[in-house]
Amino acid sequence: MNGMIFAAGLGTRLAPLTDTKPKALVELNGKPLIEYAIEQFAKGGVTTLVINVHHFAQQIIDYVNANANKWPEMTIKISDEQDFLLDTGGGLVKALNLFPDDKPIVVGNADVFCNVPIDWFYNLHVKSGRSATLLTRTRNSTRQLLFDKDGRLSGWRNKTTGEERLPRINSVETLALHESAFCGFHVIDQGLIRFWLPVRKFSIIDAYLSVAADDNIGQVNLPYDYYWFDIGTPEKLKTAQDYCDKQHSK
Repeated sequence: MNGMIFAAGLGTRLAPLTDTKPKALVELNGKPLIEYAIEQFAKGGVTTLVINVHHFAQQIIDYVNANANKWPEMTIKISDEQDFLLDTGGGLVKALNLFPDDKPIVVGNADVFCNVPIDWFYNLHVKSGRSATLLTRTRNSTRQLLFDKDGRLSGWRNKTTGEERLPRINSVETLALHESAFCGFHVIDQGLIRFWLPVRKFSIIDAYLSVAADDNIGQVNLPYDYYWFDIGTPEKLKTAQDYCDKQHSK
C-alpha cells in the first residue's frame, strides 16, 4: 500500500513552537507528531511511505534516518520541496514518481492526530470505484465541503464570507447538499494525480473541486468512536494533550 504524509508546511500558526523546528517534530505527549502519523500508516499496512519536507527539512530527514528501524516493513522516502513549497496538490504531483506501482495513495497530515484505521479507509475507497475518497466529519469549521445524498463532492462553502463553489450546480439541487468538514485524510487514484501534471503549486481541495463535475470524488465519514485533532495552534495542541492525559488516567 502507498502512503504520503504532508510535513512541508511552515507551521506559522504553531509559533513559537515552530520557530526552531518543523511542525512535524512538535511533540504531543512526549513524542513527535510525525511519529504518530508514521506509526498509524505502518499499522494500516502501508509499505511505501513518502514524506514531503520544506520548513527545517533536514531535521525531518535526520529524524527519519535515525528512526527508520522502528518500521522495518516500510520503505520511507523523502520528497524534497526545500527550493519551493508546492502546497498539498503540487506536493502530491511532485511525489508521484517515488511510488513503486500505480495503486492508490493514502494521504495524511503530520499535524493531524487521529486513529482512523488506514487499511479500513483504503479498502472503502477501493470498493467504491471512485477517483478519490475524502475523510470527513460533521464539525464546526468555517470551510465546509458540500456533498450530495450519494456522498459525491458537489461544492464548497465558506461560512464566514458566504462564498460558494458549486461545480455540479447543474446536476444537483443546492438545498439537498449536506455539509461536512475535511479531516485531512484522503485516498486518491494515481491517474487523477497525473491529470494535474506538470508540477506546480496548487491546493488539493481546489483540484478536487475543479474535477468534481466529471470525476466521482466521494466521502467517508469518520465514526465518532475514533478521535480526531487538528494540531494547528498551541491551543489545539493543548486540547489534544488534555485528551491524552485523560486517557492515560483511566
